[in-house]
Order: sequence, then structure tokens, then C-alpha cells
Amino acid sequence: MHTAILTWTELLGQFFGVFTQPGGHIFSTLMTGWVLCTARRTITGMLPFADPLNLHAHDAYHRFFPDARWKMSRLWQKLTLMLVARLCPKGIVTLALDDTLFHHAGRKIDGAGYWRDAVRSTKKKVVYAWGLNLVVLTLQIQPPWGGEPLGLPINMRLHRKKQKSLIELAVEMIQETHTWLSKRTIRAVGDGFYATLAGKPLAGVTIVSRIRRDANLYDLLPKRKRRRGRGRPRTKGKKLAKLEKMAAHLRNWTSVEYSHRGTMVKRLVYTRTVLWPSVTKKPIQLVISRDPKGKEKDDFFFTTDLTMSAADVLSCYADRWAIEDTFKYSKQSLGAQHPQTYTRKGPERAAALGLWLYSMVWLWYLRRKPGKRYYIVPPWYSQKCTPSFADALSCLRGELWRERTKSMFGNRAVHDDKFEFLIQALARAA
Repeated sequence: MHTAILTWTELLGQFFGVFTQPGGHIFSTLMTGWVLCTARRTITGMLPFADPLNLHAHDAYHRFFPDARWKMSRLWQKLTLMLVARLCPKGIVTLALDDTLFHHAGRKIDGAGYWRDAVRSTKKKVVYAWGLNLVVLTLQIQPPWGGEPLGLPINMRLHRKKQKSLIELAVEMIQETHTWLSKRTIRAVGDGFYATLAGKPLAGVTIVSRIRRDANLYDLLPKRKRRRGRGRPRTKGKKLAKLEKMAAHLRNWTSVEYSHRGTMVKRLVYTRTVLWPSVTKKPIQLVISRDPKGKEKDDFFFTTDLTMSAADVLSCYADRWAIEDTFKYSKQSLGAQHPQTYTRKGPERAAALGLWLYSMVWLWYLRRKPGKRYYIVPPWYSQKCTPSFADALSCLRGELWRERTKSMFGNRAVHDDKFEFLIQALARAA
């Protein structure tokens, strides 16, 4: 018997080796309850959906996050290998990197602190909030239906006050992922804050990012002639103008067309191999992008891969926005900030599992039969042609509720229109 509920259970069952035998059952039950929960996703709120028959003591679920014997790194590793094998078996593996704030209430939360809230802050006013500062690494996936890419979390670190910096944690995650995928070519993309990764020891990993507009760039060292005079030899060529001034005087632009989050757009580009000594000793490829219509300001990017085309650089950086959607839906649709666990490893593990579950829902959804539509097109959105994460989550909930109904009332109940209406209502509830 191969049903959707068994497919989800089988998917979770592939991670049982990470846990003890009792821990594996708690893990599977809790993750299913997390998906089905229609209330606020505290541990207590998930229990009626996870274990309605009270087969386990409630404190076993509360102890699962802070005290149980399991490692989140092993869950990330197994998930990464499954996602890459299933969704990008060939070609370059593209990773996106960013940090986010998981809000929490209460002062005695291990690892929490006051951090800048990027969502509520503006250029004129900085807003700080209490919570967990997380650095997240996602796998960029082009879905089979096209359109915007998907950013599936495959690693996470908790940034603590007066400990490792965001950049150091990012280097750790990329190096760890590179060991898991040692035979694959990896490309990591981040916003301008993570541009300094270009100078870190990340052998075999290409970095794509924005470059500072006031960056001190230099030309490549000209071919060395016979050395004369005293002093050490030169390590760089002449200093170049600041980027905005350089772009204002350029005339030899090239027109390119690239995929900007699933939509083809045209840009004028200029590329040049330069040195950025304050960040890295190796040459980088500078890419200047200009809107042909003149409506948008010039953008400045770089890559450590000197053979990478300008169109690939622009497309790669534009697709990075998928990680912002990941943060949005993991918080709003999965309530990844809600589990109330305060001590030891609890807060970090709960946040990581919330992001891990986001990837699992998409993995389950993408394992469905291709070509079949598994989402509802409402009458007020007739032009809808691609599924969202809410559709994937609703599809999974519907199958799980359908199987629960079948186990309680028999096969006939599943084909009853009244039960089908109830199942669809539960599937869309959040």
C-alpha cells in the first residue's frame, strides 16, 4: 500500500538513523503535528495534532528540543544529499546566504539578544528586536513549472553575542556543505555584507555578491619588466576610479538578456578583471549593470570566477531573493518562531527544524507526479499558473487529513463530499 501519508512517513523515516529509536518516533510524530497544526505552533499547541491519542507523555515532546540525543548537522547533511540528488543531480550547485531574526518573547532564552530588525528598520531609523539571529544557507532550485526559483534551507548557524561573527559562521557552513558535496562545483551568492567571503579560505567555491560603491579597486599588475631600483616589486596596477565615476565615463557597453527571477530582462553590462586588495589577493570579475531605459540606478557586482558571464552573474544574484521568500513563509506559514523552548540547545534546534521543515514540504511536493496540478485556482485569481508554498503545504495537509479520516471512518468516508469539504477546509487552515 503506497499512499501519500506513507510517502510522507517514508520521507521522515529516512532520517530515523539520526535519532534513538524512541526519539525517531517523537520526531516523526512532532513534525507531522507541526504540519497539521492550525493553532499557534507552540509545542503544546502542536500536541493535539501530533498525538491526539496521547500515546506519549507530553513532557517527552518538550524534552525533544533541549535534551534529546541527536545532532542537527546530521539532519542537514542527509537533507542536502537528498535535495541535490533529487532536484539538481547535474551542473553547478548554487547556494544563497543571508541572516534573519527570529523574534521571541522572554528574557531567559539561550542564544537570544537584541539585534537589528532588517524588516522594520529604514535608512533613517534602526529598529532593534529581541530574538535569535540566524545565518541560513539555502539551495537554489529552479522549479519544474518555471518562474521564481525556490530557496531550500540546507544549513543554519545561531549567531551569539561576543562569539563567532556572521562571516565566520558563513564560512563554516559553506565549508561543511562543500565536504558533503565534494564532487560538485559550488557557487555561493550573498548580498554586499557577505562580499568579504571572497577573501576567505573557500577553495573550490565561487563567490557572487555586490561590491561596495566606494571600493578601492586596482588594475591588474602589468607584465613585469626587468626589475630596477630598490624596494619590493609591485603587487597591483594603477588605482581605478570609484565605481559610479567609472560607470559615468563608460562607452563600450554590451547588451545582454538574462533571467531575473523567472522573467527575461535586458541590461547593458560592462565587465573588467580587477584587484580588490582590501578583500582578496586574487583577481575578481567586476560586472556593472545599467538599465537601458535609465529608470534604475547602476548596479555593481563581482564574482571570483573569471570565466563566469555577466548574464550568469546578474541572474545568480537576482535569484538570491528566493531566500527572502523562504524566511517569510517559514515564519508565516510554518510558525518557525513559535515553539516555546528556552534552555540549552532548545531554541537553536527549534529554529533549525522550522527551516528544515520548509525544505521537507517542498521536497515532498516536488516528488509528486509531474504534470498534475495540485493547487486551487480561486475565482479572483484566474491567472494563477504556478503553486506557492501555501499550496504545497495545503496539498500535504489534505493528504494527511484524508488518511486520518480513512483510518477513523473507513474508505467510504474519503469519497463522501461532506468529508472532502471538511478536508479541504482543514488543508487551507493556518
